Amino acid sequence: LRVLVVQAAWWLCLGQVRYSVPEEAKAGTVVGRVAQDLGLEAGEAEARRLRLVSAGRRASVEVSGASGALVVSSRLDREELCGKSAPCALRLEVLVERPLRVFHVELEVTDINDNAPIFPAARKNISIAESSLAGSRFPLEGASDADIGVNAQLSYTLSPTEHFKIQEENSNSRTKSLFLILTKALDRETMPVHRLLLTASDGGRPTLTGTVELVISVLDANDNAPQFNQSVYNVHLPEDAKEGMLVIQVNATDPDEGSNRDVKYEIDTVVPPSASDVFSIDANSGEIRLTGALDFEAVTLYDLSVKATDKGTPPLSGHCKVVLEVLDVNDNAPEVWVTSLSVPVSEDASLGTVVALLSVSDRDSGANGRVRCWVWPSGPFVLEATFSGSYSLVLREALDRERVSEYEVEVRAEDGGSPALGARVGVRVPVSDVNDNAPSFAQAVYTVLARENNLAGAELARLWARDPDEAGNGRVSYSLWEGASGGVSGSWWSGTGSVGGGAASSYVSVEAESGVLRALQPLDYEEVQVLQFEVRAVDAGEPSLCGNATVQLFVVDENDNAPALLPAAGGGAEAGAVSGEAGTLWAWASWGSPSGQVVAKIRAVDADSGYNAWLRYELWEPRGKSALFRVGLYSGEVSTARALEEADGPRQRLVIVVRDHGEPARSATATLS
Repeated sequence: LRVLVVQAAWWLCLGQVRYSVPEEAKAGTVVGRVAQDLGLEAGEAEARRLRLVSAGRRASVEVSGASGALVVSSRLDREELCGKSAPCALRLEVLVERPLRVFHVELEVTDINDNAPIFPAARKNISIAESSLAGSRFPLEGASDADIGVNAQLSYTLSPTEHFKIQEENSNSRTKSLFLILTKALDRETMPVHRLLLTASDGGRPTLTGTVELVISVLDANDNAPQFNQSVYNVHLPEDAKEGMLVIQVNATDPDEGSNRDVKYEIDTVVPPSASDVFSIDANSGEIRLTGALDFEAVTLYDLSVKATDKGTPPLSGHCKVVLEVLDVNDNAPEVWVTSLSVPVSEDASLGTVVALLSVSDRDSGANGRVRCWVWPSGPFVLEATFSGSYSLVLREALDRERVSEYEVEVRAEDGGSPALGARVGVRVPVSDVNDNAPSFAQAVYTVLARENNLAGAELARLWARDPDEAGNGRVSYSLWEGASGGVSGSWWSGTGSVGGGAASSYVSVEAESGVLRALQPLDYEEVQVLQFEVRAVDAGEPSLCGNATVQLFVVDENDNAPALLPAAGGGAEAGAVSGEAGTLWAWASWGSPSGQVVAKIRAVDADSGYNAWLRYELWEPRGKSALFRVGLYSGEVSTARALEEADGPRQRLVIVVRDHGEPARSATATLS
C-alpha cells in the first residue's frame, strides 16, 4: 500500500466546501476538517450537533462528532459510485443546529489504477482464408478498463509474429477500433493455426495488463469474405422506443458465386455485454430489432459488432459496427423529499426563519432534468434555492396563530420536459402561541338590574371576556376593580352622590374562573340605588395581559315600605291641627263653614319610589250621603261636603286610609277628630 496524500482544496462561498480523496482510501482516513473549515470553534461541532445528511445515496464518509472531521467510513469505489463519469463528485449536506444552518460539501473521489484491462473472453477464434492478401484487416473487440483518464488509456501489443500486427484506429463511433492486420500471406499447408497473445496495457502507474489468446485458423478455398456497404452504422433512438421496432437493416455482399455468396447475419458482440438480450437480428435480411427496453439513465450508447458469414467451405465473414445512441425522453418525474423540518414555528418568528430543508432531483438530462420548484398555496412561506437541488422553506410574512393555527403546504416540482412531469410533497407547519392578545369583553359597559331584598349569594349577572390565545395565554381570571370611578350612589337620579361611603366590593363579588357576579348581601333600594365598578379580566400568560369592563348595577325598588303619616295641617284661620293620642289627629272647623272649605290636610310619605311611593287617600268612615266631609284622592285635603250646622254636633270622627300603588299595595290608617 502506498501512502495516500489527501488534498483538501476548499472554499466557503454560499456555504460550499470542496474536498478531494482518492478511491480505496482506508476507513478512518481524514478527508477534511469540516468544523474548522466552517468556522466552528473547538467543541462546537459536538455541541451544535454537526452531522452529515446523505441526499438519497449511501455515503461512504461520516462526520466525527468529537473532532468535526470528515473521515472515510467504508470502502470508496469510484467505479461503483460514478462508473465512467468524470469527475466523480459526491454532493453532501452538513447540518449544524442552534441555529440551524446547512452547508454543502462536494467530495471528489479521484481515480487510482485499480482495474486491469479485461477482454470479453480469454480466447478468440478467428478464421482467415489463406487467399487473404497482405494488408487485410480483421476487426477485434478491444479490452475495457473500468478506470478513467490515463488509467483507462489502453495500448495493445501482439506476441512476435511475421504474419500479423495490431492497428488501432479512431472512428466517428466515439470508440477506438482495433484491427488485426495481415502483413504476410498465409500458407495453410505450412501453418494451419496461428496462436498469438494480444496484450492490453493501461496508462496507470504501475501499469496493469490483460490478455486474450487469438487462435487464427487458416481457411482454404472460399477466398472472398462478405463486405458491408458501411463499416460503421450510426443510429439514434429515443429511450421509449417500443420492443420490436426496427433499429437498422445492415447489408453485406459477397462477389463469390453459389453458396459462397449466400450470407447469414449474426450479432457477434454487444457492448455493454449486459445488453446482449436487447437486440436481435434476422439472419437472412440483416434487420436489427429491439427485443428489450432502452433506458437512457442506465445506458446511453450501445456498440454492436455484426458479422456476415457466407456459406462457403470454409465460410468467410465480414464485420461492421452498429453504434446506437439513446436519446433521452422525459420519463422520470422529479423527486422531492424533506431532509430537515423545524416545527412548530412561533407566531412571533422573525422573517427569514428557515422552517424546512428540501432536496430535489430528476434522473433525466437536459431540459428534462431541469426542475423548478414552488410552494402551493401561496402564503407566508417561500422557497429559496441554497444549492443545486437544495432548497430552504423560509418564512416571508408575519404569522398570527389566532388567524391561522396550522398551515398545510405543498412543495411542488416540475421539470422542463414536454409534457412536463411533476412531484409534490406535503409539509405540515403548526404555529405555536405567544401571549399577544389581551382579554376583551363583549361590551365596554354592562348594565345590570337587581331587585332589592335579594338573597345573599344570588347570581346577578355573568360576564365573559374572550382571549383568542391558547392554553395559559388564553385562560382568563376575573376580579373586581373599583378604580377611580367605582363607588356607591345613594341617589343616582338626583345626583346626590355616595350614600354611606361604602365600596362596591362590600356589596358584590366576581367569581375568578366563571365571571359570575354575585351579591354579598341583600340590597336595599332605600340605601343604595346604583353601584358602578369595573371588572378586570387577566390572562395567565407571561407577561399577563388584561382587559376591563364597566358595570353599572341598578337596584330595582320593591314595595317593601308602607306609607307613613305626618301631622295634619289645619284648613282655616282658626283651624289648626295637633297630634293627640297615638293614631289620632285633631283639626278645628267653625259652624257655618261653607261647602268645600279645607279644614285639614292629611300628610303621608312612602320611602319607596315610583308607583310604590305614589299615594292615594280614601275616606273610610263615615261613608254615604250623610258624610259631612270628603278627602282629596291624591291631595289628602279634608274639606266640608256641605255647610256645617250646629245640629251636626260639636265633634266628628273620620277614618282615612292612605294606600300606595305597589303590588301588593301597602296602607296606613289615620283617625281625624
